[in-house]
Amino acid sequence: MPGDERDLTVAVTGPTGTLGFSLIPLLEADDRVTQVVGIARRAFDPAAYGWSKMEYRRGDVRDPKALLDAFGNADVMVHLAFFLTGAASREAIRSINVGGTLNAFRAAAAVAARRFVYPSSVAAYGFHPDNPVGMTEEWPVRPAAQLFYAQQKAELEHLLRAEAARSARPALYLLRPATVLGPHMVGAKARLPGHLAPLARRVARRVGRFRVPVPVPVPVVPLPLQFVHEEDVGQALLQCVAAAGPPGAYNIAADGIVTAADITRELGMIPLPLPAGPAQFAARAVAALPFLPPVAEWAEVASHPAIMDTTRAKQELGWIPRFTAIEALRDTLRQGLELDPTSPRTGLPLRGNRSPLHMLPSCLVPDILTDAADVTACRRPVGGTSEGWHTRRSVPPGHGWTA
Repeated sequence: MPGDERDLTVAVTGPTGTLGFSLIPLLEADDRVTQVVGIARRAFDPAAYGWSKMEYRRGDVRDPKALLDAFGNADVMVHLAFFLTGAASREAIRSINVGGTLNAFRAAAAVAARRFVYPSSVAAYGFHPDNPVGMTEEWPVRPAAQLFYAQQKAELEHLLRAEAARSARPALYLLRPATVLGPHMVGAKARLPGHLAPLARRVARRVGRFRVPVPVPVPVVPLPLQFVHEEDVGQALLQCVAAAGPPGAYNIAADGIVTAADITRELGMIPLPLPAGPAQFAARAVAALPFLPPVAEWAEVASHPAIMDTTRAKQELGWIPRFTAIEALRDTLRQGLELDPTSPRTGLPLRGNRSPLHMLPSCLVPDILTDAADVTACRRPVGGTSEGWHTRRSVPPGHGWTA
């Protein structure tokens, strides 16, 4: 941490979610952090997980007073509470995501916290046809056409920058993770709303093993994908807490690119690639339909690849991902399907149905949140991935995606 910063108090909203379970153990192990204050809506006992530094409070990010009370002595504030989608109304989702995030930043400013750390998303760049493959942090953040999650992530980056410009503190750190994978993502994507839930459960029961007994052909969209392991997101968050680099935005993704075909093979099935052009057109057509339910808006993700360059995070933040993209996928499948409900590797709970269908990226299975108060939304080059996606700077010839 810069200078001789010691005895730090770190406040965390949504500490009981996926990214919370990635960050809190790191804060517990860091001798520069004296206290962690967690706030979320549900009942939670940090002692059950050995979190001796944490003082846990029940509260709602929509309540400014609850945040001010929780953040009273905070030196650093990490805001992880975010609602992806589900049965809640758009108004409720917005009040948590946009209103709650602004409440958290303003509370941090009111108590003169030194830093405010917020995990945004690659989705903040949108899925625009002119987005280059290998977007750097200088590429503009622009709302997606339909996907509310991406729209709110982009909107919040602009709003937070405006808030930060009006006060000397806190310094603003923005992380833009790719799709986050890992064993504790299982519960975060486990429920579909309404009539889709029974269908998902029936399908999940039929694909309840890591590999299907007989290879089954599966149509797939030839979309390049970036992942990042939850443990690596936790490390990136810690680097921001520690002010290891200057304030600003940082792209966070594992080394290497995978495709839907790679994922299909990892599940023991046979990929049948669809033509990229029609698939891209279909995704845009679905996303353009009026009055889409939130879950259907995720079709927009398949309309254009969202691939980032992560040089800045490595050079300025000192962030080195441990897992490659394919390793993050394999760890998700292996841990999620083979471990008991408590992971012996981390001692953290694996929540929800352990079917691989619930661990696929959002462009293949919609990214569903189970608890609006708690859950957010996070190496070495991959050699020999089936489609040859080895670079962030360019797409290999014949990829079929228009840019």
